[in-house]
Amino acid sequence: MPDETKRSPSDRIPYSCQTIDDSDIAAVTKCLTSPFLTQGPETAQFEQEFAQWVGAKRAVAVSNGTAALHLTCLALGLDNDGLVWTSPISFTASANAARYAGARVDFVDVDVNTGAIDPAQLEQKLANASSANALPNILIAVHLAGHSFEFNKVAQLCADYGVKLIEDAAHALGAVYEDDASLKIGAHPLSAAATFSFHPLKSITTGEGGMVTTHSEELANKLALLRSHGITKNPDVMRNKHPNDGDWYYEQHDLGFNYRMCDIQAALGRSQLARLNSFMNARRMHANRYNALLADLPLILPAKTDASSWHLYAVRMDPTQSNLTRKALFDHLRALNIEAHVHYIPIHTQPYYRELGFNPGDFPVSQEYYETCLSLPIYPNLTKVDQDFVIDSIKDAFPNA
Repeated sequence: MPDETKRSPSDRIPYSCQTIDDSDIAAVTKCLTSPFLTQGPETAQFEQEFAQWVGAKRAVAVSNGTAALHLTCLALGLDNDGLVWTSPISFTASANAARYAGARVDFVDVDVNTGAIDPAQLEQKLANASSANALPNILIAVHLAGHSFEFNKVAQLCADYGVKLIEDAAHALGAVYEDDASLKIGAHPLSAAATFSFHPLKSITTGEGGMVTTHSEELANKLALLRSHGITKNPDVMRNKHPNDGDWYYEQHDLGFNYRMCDIQAALGRSQLARLNSFMNARRMHANRYNALLADLPLILPAKTDASSWHLYAVRMDPTQSNLTRKALFDHLRALNIEAHVHYIPIHTQPYYRELGFNPGDFPVSQEYYETCLSLPIYPNLTKVDQDFVIDSIKDAFPNA
C-alpha cells in the first residue's frame, strides 16, 4: 500500500480516476466463472438495485452514457422532424444524441455561476418559441459537475410548455435535487427520464456503461426493446407466432441497436453501487476542503452544497481580482503533474455545429464560463497530501494573494 503521507514530484494527480478494490475484482471474477457473460442475471439485478437506490420505478442498463441519451430520445418519439434544446456547456454527446435521431438541435445559454441552463433564459426562449409555434420536443438538461441548482424551475417550465425533459445526469449519480435529501437525481417526478454514465471517471464505473431511469413502464419497455435490435421473445407481445414455433422464435418489432450491457460490466457496477455512499462522502469532504483552503485566493469557487455528487470541482478565474490567466494557471499545474482540466468547450463552437449554422458568439454566457473555468482534481481516493499539494501549488501561482 502506498504511503499516503508522502509524495514524489513525479507523481501524477489526475483530475479524476476510478476507485477499484478487491470486492470489485471478486465480483468480476465470480461473473467470469459463471455460465453467463452477457444477457444474464447480473444485468437485471443491477437494474433493480440501481432503480431502488435512485428511487425510480425502472432502470434500463445500456452500453454507455451516449447510448442512454440516444435511446431515450428515440423512445420518446424523436425523429428527423424533431427539435431538441440542450446546454452548450456539456460534452458533445448531449447534443449528438439528438442528431443521431436526425433531429435539429438548439441551445439555451447558461448561468455563469453554475454552468447549467439559466432558468430565466429558458423561460424567455420558451415563451418566444411558443409564440412562433416552434417549441422543442425535448429539453436535455445537464447536471454539470453533479449540481442541480435551480433544476426544479427548469423542470416546471418544461411541464408548463409541454416539453419532454431528459436529465443528462452523467455527472450526478449520488446527488439530490436542490438539497432535498429525500429526492435523488434520477427520480424527479417531472422528468421523462434521466441518463447516467459509468465511464471510469464517473461516480461509479462499469468500464463503459450507462443507465436510464424513469417512472414510466411504457418508456422502460421501449428502451429495453431498442437496446437489443428491437427484438423481443416475449410471447405476450408476439404478432406472428405459429403454434409450431418453439423457443427459438423471436420477432423484430422496431429498428433497434446493439446497446446492451454485458454481465461482466453489471457485476462491477453492482459492487461499485454498494460503495457509492462512501464515494460521495469522500468527494464532498474533498470539495469542502477546497472551499475552505482556497477561499482567500482571487478565484470564484463553486457554491457550497451537500446536494452535489461533486463529479467536478470547477473554479473560475476572476479577471477583476488577478491578472493570472486560466492558461497560465493550467500550465503551472500541468508542469507539476497536476492534471487540471477544462469542462467544457461550448458545443456550438465545434466545427461540426458551426457547419449547422451556429457561431461562437451565439451564447455569450457559455463562452464566458468556458473562458474562465478550470477543473481541479477530485475523486474518492485523492489523498490529503495530494490535495494539499494541489492547493499549495495554486497558491504559489498567486504570489500576491
